[in-house]
Formats: sequence, C-alpha cells, structure tokens
Amino acid sequence: MTFTETIPAMRDLLAELNRCLDQGRACVYCAVVETRGSTPQKAGAAMLVFPDGTQTGTLGGGCVEAEVKQRALRVFGDPAAQPEVLTFNLDDNYGWDDGLICGGRMTILADPLTPASAAGAAEKGYYRRYRDLAEQGTGGTEAVVVNAQTSGAPVGSRYLFDSQGCPVAQLANAPPTDGIIHRLTPVQQRPRPSLQHGVAYLPILPRITLLVVGGGHVGQAVARLAADVDFEIWALDDRERYVNRDRFPTARRLLIGDIGVTLKELARDDITPSVYGIIVTRGHAHDEEALFHLATTSAGYVGMIGSKRKIKLIYEDLRARDIPESALARVHAPLGLDIGSQTVPEIAISIVAELIARRNLDAVEYQSRFGRDQTQGMPSHAGRL
Repeated sequence: MTFTETIPAMRDLLAELNRCLDQGRACVYCAVVETRGSTPQKAGAAMLVFPDGTQTGTLGGGCVEAEVKQRALRVFGDPAAQPEVLTFNLDDNYGWDDGLICGGRMTILADPLTPASAAGAAEKGYYRRYRDLAEQGTGGTEAVVVNAQTSGAPVGSRYLFDSQGCPVAQLANAPPTDGIIHRLTPVQQRPRPSLQHGVAYLPILPRITLLVVGGGHVGQAVARLAADVDFEIWALDDRERYVNRDRFPTARRLLIGDIGVTLKELARDDITPSVYGIIVTRGHAHDEEALFHLATTSAGYVGMIGSKRKIKLIYEDLRARDIPESALARVHAPLGLDIGSQTVPEIAISIVAELIARRNLDAVEYQSRFGRDQTQGMPSHAGRL
C-alpha cells in the first residue's frame, strides 16, 4: 500500500483572522452567539468586517448582516471600542424587504480586534490556538461572555477548551469559573450551541473522516460533496489512475493498493468511531472484501451501495466467513436516503445527506426522521438505490 497526504486548508474565516492579526490589520469579529426560532444562520456563524468595508464570512445576508456591518464600521478609529452585543427580532417589522420575516431572534457579539494595541499579543495567541484546535479536528468549545451581570465577567471574555474540557487559551482578565467549566458539554456528543447564565457555549465539533472505498464516479462525487460539508476525505482504490490528486483534490489521504490488504492495515490503528466508511467499488467481489474488513471495525458508520439482491448475496457469503450477525446489522445497505436517486450526482447527494444525518442527529431523532436506527443498517422502507 502507498498513500500521499496533504494538510487540509484552514477554515477560511480563522485563516483570514489570523492573517489580519499577524499583519497588524484591524477587524471586527462578529459572531452569532444565540438564536431562537427560525433564523437565516445559527449560533457559531461568523463574519469579519474590515475598515475598507469588505468582509469574510456571513451572518446570513440581508438586513441583519448589513446592520451589523454598519455598526462594526463605526468602531474603527475608536481605540476605546468594546465588544457589543446586538439582538435582532426577525418579525414583520424587521427585514420585510429582505425576506427575513423568520419569526426568530439572533444575538450577535461584535468584537473589535486591534492587534496594534496592548491586547494585540494576547489576541494573536488566542486565535492562533483556536485555529490549531479547529485544524486538529478533535473538537473543543469556546465559551464567550455576552452578559456581564449574569456571568460575573466582562462582555467579550473568551475561553477556549479542548475536547476533554481543559482550558487551553483565554482572552479574559481572570481564568474561567467553575460554573463555566461545569456547564461544558462533552464534544463526543456533538453538542449544539447554548447560552447559559450569560455565557455562550460554541462547540468546535470533531471532524469526521470519510473513507471512500472505490474511486469511480460515485466515490468521486461523494468525496466532493462531503468535503464541502466538512468531512475529511480518505480515498482508496487499487488503481492509481482512479485515486489521484486530479480526481480527489480535497482528499487528506490517497490510498492505493489491494483493497482487502489496505483495509486490514487501516483497521489496526486508523479506523475509529470518528471514521465513516462507504463502499462504492466497481464490483461485487471488491464490495464483499471491503465489507469483510470494515463490518467488524469500530467505524462510526459503514455503508455499502448496491441492490437488495446483491446485498443479500454478500451478507450470505460474509456469514459463511464468520462475520457476526451483529456486525452486519449495523451496516447501512443500501446506503443513502431514499430520494429516488437515478443519476450519479443524485446518488451522491442521497449518500452525503445520510452521512450528515448520522453525524449530526442522535439515535432517537435519526430513527424518527428516517426510519433507520443508527445501530442498524437495513432501512425500514423499500425503494432504495
């Protein structure tokens, strides 16, 4: 087996923010810290506003983004500018022209960053650590104070925690209180943003790796879409002309070698619950060999494409090879949500939609929406791919 590896691009906004701080450029970091009801963006969405009126990122567009941007532009040139909490109620009196009558509420923290000031060094260190944590993909949490009275800390105080809940950086005059640490949610549960006692908790979610077994048209299309929604991509095939940088430009790892041998090697150390595997090879025999090695691993998701007849035959063969029934029961086969897919792009969409649902929803919600238990592979309805 051989593979090549590249470093995935940094998250665009954090990359730009760090460039600004390193170059001594001022900006206002605007982040959604809480939403209620229907809103164009949810907590965690962010935007950088620069003195020349340009921006990176979005808060959802429309009137909310425009007003936040206007307020942000006013603070440039004011060395005493402080973080400001902005709240918008999206009702029929607000945003009619922009179609933002969502009925919800958005709370946004606009935080001026002035790297040339005395606080600049601390800001550089904090956001560099934030970027590193996001790049590592192991997860973490940022706790941001948005109400001084209920939290007991100044608005804009920031605390960064790793996946174990340990403090790793802060932009604050005092360390985090026991109350802030106590309210952290383990990132292994893929927590959602929350606001408690004046502190917004913004998860840095662990990045899920998608192992695409099969470099054909479906595998290529799935990898492209999955990378767009923040899966880290590994692509495996026994043919170098199908797994290369031209076909999989976003892949973190390109694995070329015998499918069974390569998966056996990966299963020793690399396949963990944070790895999802999909089997989309060019033939029945390769699919069976791939499933033989993946079904009994600790992968968080294993799915295989194909007709129900093909899947039935492969399962019978694997039972004869002593693969436990419990291992086969957790396989998603046929994989993908039932949207009547016909073309390769439609099939890829159905597969990536299921991967997103598996990543983002807990078992009860997943089952209620899609009639498919996260621990059981076979769907409860017919008409699959």
